[in-house]
Amino acid sequence: MSRRLALSIYLLLALACSGFAQMPVSPHSQNLGSAAANQQAPAITIGPGDSIVVTVFDISELSGEFRVSQTEQVDMPLIGKVNVAGLTADQAASEIQAKLKSGGFVLHPQVTVLIAQYATQGANVMGQVSRPGIYPTLGSRRLLDMLTLAGGVTNAAGNLVTIIHRDDPHHPVHLALAQNAQGYKLQANPVIRPGDTIVVQKSGIVYVLGDVQRPGGYLIDNNEPISLMEALSLAGGDTVTSDIRDVRLIRKVHSGKEEITLNLKKVYLGKEADIAVNDGDILYIPSSNVKTFVYRGFNGLVTTANTAVFAGQYY
Repeated sequence: MSRRLALSIYLLLALACSGFAQMPVSPHSQNLGSAAANQQAPAITIGPGDSIVVTVFDISELSGEFRVSQTEQVDMPLIGKVNVAGLTADQAASEIQAKLKSGGFVLHPQVTVLIAQYATQGANVMGQVSRPGIYPTLGSRRLLDMLTLAGGVTNAAGNLVTIIHRDDPHHPVHLALAQNAQGYKLQANPVIRPGDTIVVQKSGIVYVLGDVQRPGGYLIDNNEPISLMEALSLAGGDTVTSDIRDVRLIRKVHSGKEEITLNLKKVYLGKEADIAVNDGDILYIPSSNVKTFVYRGFNGLVTTANTAVFAGQYY
């Protein structure tokens, strides 16, 4: 089962029961502490552009659906403009009820307010998710809920997620996504508020090419650098014909590209340091002409000998 599939299955379960305990999951992640574990969902308030349904009991003429203007008001029959932005539905109902009573329009008004459409209650989910976009934060929406709504993370996703709160954009929260099912049980899963932005970071990629077992590009987490030997191991290691004394590390720099010549034999023996590789690095292991010639010659002798033995069995 791939990491993406495992995470997607878990996210679907998290949508139904998303009250997980908080814990610091990486030295690069913010420690949410025990207080965050009991974090409550924020009260949903009315904002400009929202549509509310006002019902005045037994008086249909005063009831109806009203759009909140950019000046944060609704214009109602008899009582005129009412400031409702920033209020919850219950608070708005109390405000309208008070105006009906104080204006002498209704002696004992009974008012209810429902928010029919939310124009300001979404969170933006960006980065390495299947369906980036703005998703509603109604009820107790948490991080894993929002990732589920966005279709889960992509195969190129790293394990770092950044949450930018609308009311505190200069102090983003960095969290690490768990890498396996066991870790999901302890996944930091904070409440997402209206106007927040969630960014799932992209994994870095290191290319290991040339005479290796499995040449190709390999994903790495940018917040957890790997070493040269770890990158080589991702590609299955060198082969019997690799020239490990003349390895090239090609790296992007501000001025263009930098090429570093490495002797892996000295790294194997501990005579040189095992350096870190970065996102976008290319590790190229060439073939040794001498090793290739000897190896092919040896294989040729073995093939000839096997053919002779096989033929001798029948003649």
